[in-house]
Amino acid sequence: MNRRRLALAVLPLLLAVTGCTSGTADDEPAPRPAAAERPSPFRDCTTLSTAPTATSPGSGPATPTTATPASPGTTAPNGTTARAAGGSVLPELTLSCFTGGAPVVLREVAGPAVINVWASWCPPCRKELPAFQRLSERAAGQLQVVGVNSRDSRGGAQSIGEDFGVRFPILVDQGEALQRELKRNAIPLTLFVDADGQVRHIDASGALDDTKLAKLVRQHLGLAVPA
Repeated sequence: MNRRRLALAVLPLLLAVTGCTSGTADDEPAPRPAAAERPSPFRDCTTLSTAPTATSPGSGPATPTTATPASPGTTAPNGTTARAAGGSVLPELTLSCFTGGAPVVLREVAGPAVINVWASWCPPCRKELPAFQRLSERAAGQLQVVGVNSRDSRGGAQSIGEDFGVRFPILVDQGEALQRELKRNAIPLTLFVDADGQVRHIDASGALDDTKLAKLVRQHLGLAVPA
């Protein structure tokens, strides 16, 4: 009888101990996965050193014309001073790509190219970015459109790309190195680079629209792109 009472008294203790120790790692809540980074809306930069060709996917109807670069010291129709006819090479800078991967040597970006310096906090930049996206689509296979995001937050740049449908490759210049090399303070800033890598024109006239962009591309790069 005493043994039976003893057994009954010990049983709850055994059950209690079993309940506390039977839990395994499988019963514990799984750690929450780290928040996934939003995929970049921009294209990667792997093809920037390859010259555009008319057989590229999505080639636009741009056709070569005869460019007539302005003479040294003359004023372009938009009121900005144009580069000399011989142009100048791109600064010797290495910038990271927004999507990651190998850094890009700016001087190795193959022309013809239109390089737009912008930031999400700059109203004229936001206004003109859709026109640059349309240019990249209309002139695909004829020229490259490249963005340089300057002194901006990654989240701000990403949101602009998502909201405005910007897809062309974006380089990152947090220290404004390109602007310092060009001795330009204001953005937006647009460089027109020919097939030989010469900067034919630097535009700082404010927000560009489709018509102005098409005119500048024709005038300085010798390509006819529909506005």
